[in-house]
Amino acid sequence: MQQAKKGDTVRVHYTGKLTTGEQFDSSAGREPLEFEVGAGMMIKGFDDAVVGMSIGDKKTINIPPHEAYGERNDQMVIDFPRANFPDDMTPEIGMQLMMNNSAGQQFPVTIVEVKEEVVVLDANHMLAGKELVFDIEMVEIDSKGLIIVP
Repeated sequence: MQQAKKGDTVRVHYTGKLTTGEQFDSSAGREPLEFEVGAGMMIKGFDDAVVGMSIGDKKTINIPPHEAYGERNDQMVIDFPRANFPDDMTPEIGMQLMMNNSAGQQFPVTIVEVKEEVVVLDANHMLAGKELVFDIEMVEIDSKGLIIVP
């Protein structure tokens, strides 16, 4: 039976959870997730986990932070002057915004605290510093145009 390898395009169903059991994402009710194995499209731990899987295989994996979204970085939490917000915007905890860095690239931030003079923004990924648990089912493997389905 064919096994997924680097360079193959695969389609998988998955459910992502924290170690507490709290689900943060799933392909249930949607099309399977499609990606090229080893192309850097997925977090390293997930990418590595599908190598060697055959169609119909199911597995549960734990991915440590360094193979997922990295460790939390306190330097990515910044005080942003409240005066720099548009007059018609009321910053609230949990609000997600897009910011630009000095190179013009956009990145998401989350408001974690609102003070009188500043708004505290966190640019860490919401799953940074967390161990992730994924249930994965291999649905399809496409090896350079040869699609293998059950």
